[in-house]
Amino acid sequence: MAPLHLGGLAAALGIGLLIGVERERAHGARESMAGVRTFTLVSLLGALAALLESTPALLVFALIVAGFAAIAYRRFDAGDPGLTTEVALVVTYMLGALAMSATALAAGLAVLVTILLLARSRLHDFVRHRLTAREVADGLTLAAAALIVLPLLPDRPVDPWGLLNLRLVFLLAVLFMAINAVGYVALRALGTRRGLPLAGFLGGFVSSSATHSAMGARARVSPAASRAAVAGAALSSIATVLQLAALLAVTSVPLLETMALPLALAGGSAVLYGGFFMWHAQGSDDAAAPGRAFSLAAAVGFALLMGTVMAGSALLVHWLGPQGAVVGSALAGFADAHAGAVSAGALHRNGDVDVSIAGVAVLAAFTTNALTKAGISAWSGGRAFALRIVPGLVLMVAAAWSGLLLERIG
Repeated sequence: MAPLHLGGLAAALGIGLLIGVERERAHGARESMAGVRTFTLVSLLGALAALLESTPALLVFALIVAGFAAIAYRRFDAGDPGLTTEVALVVTYMLGALAMSATALAAGLAVLVTILLLARSRLHDFVRHRLTAREVADGLTLAAAALIVLPLLPDRPVDPWGLLNLRLVFLLAVLFMAINAVGYVALRALGTRRGLPLAGFLGGFVSSSATHSAMGARARVSPAASRAAVAGAALSSIATVLQLAALLAVTSVPLLETMALPLALAGGSAVLYGGFFMWHAQGSDDAAAPGRAFSLAAAVGFALLMGTVMAGSALLVHWLGPQGAVVGSALAGFADAHAGAVSAGALHRNGDVDVSIAGVAVLAAFTTNALTKAGISAWSGGRAFALRIVPGLVLMVAAAWSGLLLERIG
């Protein structure tokens, strides 16, 4: 027998034992339709059926397992009216079959299934007693926006000038809702001081501008969480710096070497500023009401605002052409700092500008993007939130330009 088959059979055996042990322990002393032996045998049956390399045989055995599960449900429904064990038995058969062709995937799914089975009481308590109707509605809204509306929109410019991409604009709204929802979940799970900063840092890898807007909206509805929201927005800029470094590494390594000190100082400033507000938010964990996961109107407003900025920047860059490298990167930075950095790196790699001009272009994009973040923060979070955000952005931009000056002096 081939080693691959032995590995698949061993995985199928382990899958059956893993799920079977959990099911037998879950039933305890109560009589059950299937325990560790049954689950192990069913998983091995799936593996053997897959060895036959016959789709009809695989389906026939699946129907047999499902039939036994249905009979057992009728027999044991008085003690446990749920279908969990019966469905788990069929899933175990399928995982045993999958183990013969995708061993690692089958094993990983088996662990996930077992975790879901073990978390039964916690999941039921969460859904029945902790999850509110408003949270369910917000989750469905986000799912509909991401999985129904977004795929239906055309992924191409719809205007004669090639500036307005409806899918890209609506994607910004979905990102806004998703980041705000992550912040909401983190707030409820970890509390204000830890939850919002963590959500902000992670959200920055998706969109730092969207994270600033989402944190501003959170601060507006939960004023007691304002400091933690400022920390989350500030920490999102760390992701901007890390992504800029990665993009420069791809487009122009010499430019990355020039920008290493400016980016390091900018990132360090964001860490210190975000850490300061995170520390001073430590007493607000119990004071902030979570409110809603996100505001659909605010998400659409953010998308329209950013769509306008991107269209205007793209139009001006198109008029300027490569000769306006610094100005063009600065204009592109209003929409996305990464676009300006990539443009500068590409121009340097192609020999259109030297490394000194390219470095100025990168920081010009970084600066105008900070202006966008400041404006978005004021729009979404109000004057009080913006007054806390702007000093951090100024500190970060000043640190970056100081780093470039020190690099040239050195």
